Amino acid sequence: MAPPPITAVLFDFHQTLVCGGDASGWLQDGWRRAGRGDDPVGALGDDAAADLSDFLDRIWEHASVIDPASARDESPEQHRAVFLETVAGCPGVDRDLAEALYLGMPDRWDSFDDTVPVLDELRARGVRTAIVSNVGFDLRPVIERNHIVVDALVLSYEVGSVKPDAGIFTYALDLLEVEAAQTLMVGDSWRDDSGAAALGIRTLLLPRTDGPVHGLESVLRLVGP
Repeated sequence: MAPPPITAVLFDFHQTLVCGGDASGWLQDGWRRAGRGDDPVGALGDDAAADLSDFLDRIWEHASVIDPASARDESPEQHRAVFLETVAGCPGVDRDLAEALYLGMPDRWDSFDDTVPVLDELRARGVRTAIVSNVGFDLRPVIERNHIVVDALVLSYEVGSVKPDAGIFTYALDLLEVEAAQTLMVGDSWRDDSGAAALGIRTLLLPRTDGPVHGLESVLRLVGP
């Protein structure tokens, strides 16, 4: 027997619908926000500035070393604290710069070129959509700035459940009023998003891409006309 048709799609947010942005630009923005008179390269040197940018580019992978259970995504306070602790050991990063980097982080998150077109097409096909994100702060300003429209928004710190726990996925299913077998989960993390598969939700993992297109058109092929 063929599986039931997909009538709803759940999307991870960071590195699925939006990219993290250019880390060197993030560092420069943070440097200015912290009131530094020089630029990072001039102050730290080429190699140190490049190393710090590379570290920031993978900040949440580094954060997982000290926070493997993603407790940072349970509250704004924990999210900020884990970030600050993660960058504290980087040469050239003091408390003021770390705070400035944290405040400016969401400003760097821009949607992939295929995000809005794919969401628009899903809506045209009558497919319901939701963002299901492990995050410790409000994504709504980023969502609105990027003109992203979905039927439901499920943020871990608001619902008290962090992926891969089943609770965050079942919360989204209840909001959309769909069954697991009729739903597709789209994310980038085998560890976090595989929690959907454990509930019988078909799951598509799209590894991180650094270009402007993330390959989200594959969702449309899975959903069908």
